[in-house]
Amino acid sequence: MPLRGGMSVLRGWRLGALLLLAALLVLVAASRPWWQGEGSDPGPGFVSGNGRIEATEIDIATRLPGRVADVLVDEGDTVEAGQVLARMDPHTLLAQRAESAARVRQARDAVAQAEAGLAMRRADAAAAGASVVQRLSELDAAQRRLRRSTTLAAAGAAPSQELDDDQARVRGAEAAVAAARAQREAAAAAVEAARAQVIEARSSVDVALAAAAGIEADLRELDLTAPRAGRVQYRVAEPGEVLPGGGTVLNLIDLGDVFMNFFVPETAAGRVALGAEVRLRLDAAPGFIVPARVTYVASSAQFTPKSVETASERQKLMFRVKAQVDRQVLLRYADYVKAGVPGVAWVRLDARVPWPPTLALRSGR
Repeated sequence: MPLRGGMSVLRGWRLGALLLLAALLVLVAASRPWWQGEGSDPGPGFVSGNGRIEATEIDIATRLPGRVADVLVDEGDTVEAGQVLARMDPHTLLAQRAESAARVRQARDAVAQAEAGLAMRRADAAAAGASVVQRLSELDAAQRRLRRSTTLAAAGAAPSQELDDDQARVRGAEAAVAAARAQREAAAAAVEAARAQVIEARSSVDVALAAAAGIEADLRELDLTAPRAGRVQYRVAEPGEVLPGGGTVLNLIDLGDVFMNFFVPETAAGRVALGAEVRLRLDAAPGFIVPARVTYVASSAQFTPKSVETASERQKLMFRVKAQVDRQVLLRYADYVKAGVPGVAWVRLDARVPWPPTLALRSGR
């Protein structure tokens, strides 16, 4: 009887040990990293790393100080390149535009006056030139008369008084010619001065037009537009707020430049090729696999960042790898692909090795 009791105890102990072992196996299986998915590790043809989705961020800021008139988008909205996102109050610039238009008209009136003055000076110069010609004719007539009277006086056929009068006429004609030439030179100088005034007046018009164009450009910049397609991440300012020059109104994420930086061991870094396929599994959507491609592999090793989960990984030297997500893929995953979302990147080291079912892409992705 004691023997039978001992056998029962032994059987019970073995059964308990088996149950305990089974429970331990279940716990071990349950504690495997979530990123291994429903299946097993893909195998030696793959390497993985933890990372977070990153994207190029763009601040939509006002170039000029002023008041925010309206914000046309909300956080989370997807926007297209060139889309108006916000508007600044235009009242100050509208007043400046009206003043600038008045200055343009004033400058054009000044040009008209300067051109009229130039025409008058040219007429004066023409009259002065004609006066010189007339005085030269009078001088020529006086000189011919003097030559005749000189000949007659030498022959005793004319009185000396007549000779003296003719000589006086010649000297008077010469003085008149000199005066006419001086007036012609003064008129020519006045023409040049009037021409310079016209040039200056026209330059004033150019300056006024340039100022008006600058104000028009400032008015156009009151509409804050998206420089590229993206998604609104933050509304930094609200309507009614007064911002300085360069004040940020919105923050965008560029949907054309979304990537994940992750780290792989140095033993695998040399096998990661540029353009290699990458599959991303994001914490926010573990049931979706996001395809990407390797666009950068660090040339020197470094310690992994604090975001790496295990102490053993932090003790190793790792290489940073950048996986770029295609824009068309981003449009399909716009609700899940957000900056800061953590996940795991799997890299296929050998293109001949098929992707396991746990990392396979669904149809249409």
